[in-house]
Amino acid sequence: MPRAVAERGDVVPVLAEVFRSHGFDGASLAVITEHTGLGKGSLYNFFPRGKDEMAEAVLDEVDAWFQAAVYRPLRGSEPAAARLDRMFDEVETYFRSGRRICLFGAFALGLERDRFADRVRAYFTDWVDSLAGALSDAGHGRQSRPLAEEVVAGIQGALVLARALDDPDSFTRILTRLRRAVADSTQSRA
Repeated sequence: MPRAVAERGDVVPVLAEVFRSHGFDGASLAVITEHTGLGKGSLYNFFPRGKDEMAEAVLDEVDAWFQAAVYRPLRGSEPAAARLDRMFDEVETYFRSGRRICLFGAFALGLERDRFADRVRAYFTDWVDSLAGALSDAGHGRQSRPLAEEVVAGIQGALVLARALDDPDSFTRILTRLRRAVADSTQSRA
């Protein structure tokens, strides 16, 4: 259902949901205008470079959220265990307990991958690097990076599985196991 849009920032969350629902290629201008309530002229006024610029704006917004809610806190000064717990809490909330797909993950797998490769790579690199730093602070040493890669891959895989099985609870179960594994291995190193 279209909603009122007054400025560019108002349309970006709507575009995010369109890309989540229809994918980049499936998000035709007809679908976008239907969901945003904007005509093509208004869309091109906000996004002169068209759908690529729309996707970039969406990825900017998602990245900004992850920077503020996940990456910076992982690099913060709180005790490492608290930073790790916060990451799991924020990720579960953001992905709506497995009911929301990851746009960076979807773009990594789709035909648009090459078009947004640098952005996708940066998202995953920032996450793994930030998580590896917190795991290192928790005493994981040389295992910090491999464990960070495993956790990020586990979260992304859980999102795909939840979507494939139409079972969002599987995301929550896997996230809980990942959280427990990280906590247990962190405690055993303390």
